[in-house]
Amino acid sequence: MEEQLKIAQQALATANEAKFIANNIWMLVATVLVFIMHLGFATLEAGFVRRKNVVNIIFKNLMIIAIGILSYCFIGFNLMYPGVEGGFIAFAGFGLSNPAGAAGLIDYNNGTYTYFTDFIFQGMFAATCCTIVSGAVAERIKLFPFLIFCLLFVTVSYPITGYWKWGTGWLDTLGFYDFAGSTLVHSVGGWGALAGAILLGSRNGKFTKSGIKPIPGHSMPLATIGVFLLWFGWFGFNGGSVLSADPAAVSLVFVTTTIAAAAGCIGAFLVSKIIYKSMDLSFALNGILGGLVGITASADGVSISSAFLIGFIAGCIIPISVSFFDKIKIDDPVGATSVHLVCGIWGTIAVAIFGQYNEGIGTLTAQLIGIAAIGVFTFIFSFAAFYVLKITVGIRVDLEEEIRGLDIGEHQTMAYS
Repeated sequence: MEEQLKIAQQALATANEAKFIANNIWMLVATVLVFIMHLGFATLEAGFVRRKNVVNIIFKNLMIIAIGILSYCFIGFNLMYPGVEGGFIAFAGFGLSNPAGAAGLIDYNNGTYTYFTDFIFQGMFAATCCTIVSGAVAERIKLFPFLIFCLLFVTVSYPITGYWKWGTGWLDTLGFYDFAGSTLVHSVGGWGALAGAILLGSRNGKFTKSGIKPIPGHSMPLATIGVFLLWFGWFGFNGGSVLSADPAAVSLVFVTTTIAAAAGCIGAFLVSKIIYKSMDLSFALNGILGGLVGITASADGVSISSAFLIGFIAGCIIPISVSFFDKIKIDDPVGATSVHLVCGIWGTIAVAIFGQYNEGIGTLTAQLIGIAAIGVFTFIFSFAAFYVLKITVGIRVDLEEEIRGLDIGEHQTMAYS
């Protein structure tokens, strides 16, 4: 009897170890996919700006990932996951704790993945929010002040609001639900983008006495490559947020994510055709991204038909939102505020409309409180950071440099000979 019990225990231990290895491998693969999203953002933004600013936008995206990972390592991770439930702000100390032995391995987080896997996956998310800001302030912001903003944003603002839900803070206790970050990542980046765009003002020649002057990007093929890379990476962004290799959950998330992206493309295409009487590629591209942002809050808990509606409505929002921001003279060269802020808000509300969650989780009240609280905090933080930089070191290049291009002005080189 004892021998049979021992054999059963050994079999269980072997099975748990195999499950742990599978979970951890999938989480690391998902981390790589999220990392590739940064290449997607870089190519998308490079395609949507003019050729005289390509080096600058790529340089910003390169620095964002470096600053984001390091700042999240030394401060952000422990600010976002301090181990305190129901709070507003807490801090577990500087740097990574590196739990010894099994505490950082199979005993960490109920045997799903290691401590270091947890950090690197979350670190990739952290840098993403600043990349969103980069596109909205493109072609007229000074490089160094922008990098200072990124350091503050990823080190302080993003981890605090992330703690409120994912770190078991007060919004988690309230029942707010955001599976992979429609609000916690995308709207947070969108609020930062909006604050920066307001304080910077529009690009020279965008809004004239005779009306709004379109300033097209220099390479739609490059922008298209960026969107495909982002769609590809989103399988890790959403699929990895299952936080395990559970076959049922991961496969559902892959399907809902894909359906929403495709529906977003169709929605943006139809509405832009109705409004602008043209088949605009940029709207179709941003429609895909809008659908992806919209489904991110609920990809693990909606039906296929609901995923279609969430993505389709997000895509329909894109041309309307872009037109709205143009009318109020907020210049966003890549449409980041429409894609990430507006569609992020829609996706978070959609949790209460379509989500199949337990009672009290993801209710409309909880979702609206979460959207408002995170929005107010992030916008005030971002506006204050940009404003202090504006009145001290300045945040906008002079007119001569803007006309000549930031590649020459900031980097003394050009993307194309």
